Amino acid sequence: MNYRYNIGCSLANLKGIRDFVRKALYENQVPEMQVSAIVLALDEMCSNLMIHAHHCDPNHTLELKIDRPSNNEYIFEIIDDGSVFDINRFAEPTMENLVHEKRKGGLGIRLVKSIMDRIEYRTEAGKSICRLTKMI
Repeated sequence: MNYRYNIGCSLANLKGIRDFVRKALYENQVPEMQVSAIVLALDEMCSNLMIHAHHCDPNHTLELKIDRPSNNEYIFEIIDDGSVFDINRFAEPTMENLVHEKRKGGLGIRLVKSIMDRIEYRTEAGKSICRLTKMI
């Protein structure tokens, strides 16, 4: 299994990302609950990149790769040329602070970390690569 999808950094293109991920996972008989969770996590990661690293400029692009190196391991890579934001180094606000401050943001990172088994970042040939691994 090896899938690739390139898309402009417009939030209107998120549906295409969700459809691409769903189709790839369904073709590999991933259970519905797992598909929904993974789609949610990738939607969150891609939308954050589109908004914060690319300012929703459709002339900038993201590449999404899906690989299955073993029976139960799925690797998702989001590749772009935007600035790196490593969610592993982000100090998550506590739930009490989010509620107390009535913040609308900050939950997506917590969500992605709870869904994925491993999140790694690297830079290669001037590109930022966010690698998310899920064991199913």
